[in-house]
Amino acid sequence: MIQVSETAKKRVVNLMTEEGYDATKDYVRVGVKSGGCSGLSYELKFDNKKDDSDKVFEDNDVRILVDKKSFLYLVGTVLEYSGGLNGKGFVFNNPNAQRTCGCGESFSL
Repeated sequence: MIQVSETAKKRVVNLMTEEGYDATKDYVRVGVKSGGCSGLSYELKFDNKKDDSDKVFEDNDVRILVDKKSFLYLVGTVLEYSGGLNGKGFVFNNPNAQRTCGCGESFSL
């Protein structure tokens, strides 16, 4: 399961609307790919199609898709949004990550 904080929900809904997606029907696709300074990096994009192998979650009225490969890396993750002085953007609070890079965009297990 992936959780979505209230601040992340508000930002997701705004961005989806700006990009022509409907937050009540479309999805936030979250994944993991090779790369980044710690070995793995997060992906986040909007999608209106669900693949047969996708896991589907809904938290805080946000519909989330995760591909099968990424699911094990992301179990228990909380998606947050930070708009503070030290940067703006989505933050993945992942309990499975043993090491993260300074910018928080990549991790290793």
